[in-house]
Amino acid sequence: MSATTSTAAVPPSADVRKSRRRAEREAERRAQRLHSGLSGYWFLAPFAIVFLLFLIWPIVYGLWMSFTDRTLIGTNPGLVGLENYIEAFGDAQVWQTLWQTVFFTVISTIPLVIVALVMALLVFTGLPGQWLWRFAFFASFLLPVAVVTQVWGWMFQPDLGLFNTWLGNLGLDPVGWLTDERFAMWSIALVTVWWTVGFNFLLYLAALQAIPEHLYEAAAIDGAGAWRRLFSVTIPQLGRTTWLVLILQVLASLKVFDQIYLLTGGGPAGTTRSTLLYIYDTGFVNYRLGYASAISYIFFALIIVLSLIQLFNRRKEA
Repeated sequence: MSATTSTAAVPPSADVRKSRRRAEREAERRAQRLHSGLSGYWFLAPFAIVFLLFLIWPIVYGLWMSFTDRTLIGTNPGLVGLENYIEAFGDAQVWQTLWQTVFFTVISTIPLVIVALVMALLVFTGLPGQWLWRFAFFASFLLPVAVVTQVWGWMFQPDLGLFNTWLGNLGLDPVGWLTDERFAMWSIALVTVWWTVGFNFLLYLAALQAIPEHLYEAAAIDGAGAWRRLFSVTIPQLGRTTWLVLILQVLASLKVFDQIYLLTGGGPAGTTRSTLLYIYDTGFVNYRLGYASAISYIFFALIIVLSLIQLFNRRKEA
């Protein structure tokens, strides 16, 4: 009997069998992980398709269009390079509408932060009938913009409006709330504050309810009164929420369009025309889609820069 035949007849040892079973189990686990990973991609597929179709593709297509002279009815636009961007930087209307947008952002954001905080504090400190106050403060946010502007448009009427009726009862002259260049933007800011303050109110109310009770107990033991607890405990604890409200509100106010379009259409004399309204007029009234796209991307870049500055300042303070 040869040595080779003797070696092949020997069964594998216990260690070898364990190694084989361990390798087989590892291969099965790898196959299961690969299968579960591929299944995850299928679950993500609908979101990815919607994301590509309705976000990525419009961004890329709009960027391409900003380098063309495409019109609303044009089918074969020609490339013009950076001409639209050069024209936009030299367009006085762009800078005027940008200034008016920034002005609206300032006069609407400040009260939207302060008023929301005061409303939340009133409810949090125990006003009777809290459910009614919570609903009343938030209800306006549920209304569509068409209803809001219709109601406030009636109240701003120069002859029969509620505000001018009050002024008449006080012996004062009527005011052109939406037709006077001095008051039109302030009137739109007032409508915006009334309409959207409920969302910020909810954010502040949730943040107030999350403040640990032992902080107030410790302050009370130290003899702190109500105002002291407000400025030493409550306001500092709301710092993160205030930053969140501020950032969200600035971004929302920079994109103002609906209420201006429905209340004044940009008038009187263009004093309430925002940047988005100018982009709309350029693209869909004057049919210059390529130029409107260039202004859109300049405005988009400004918003991104502003957001990064806010984020950088927030991280620096943190």
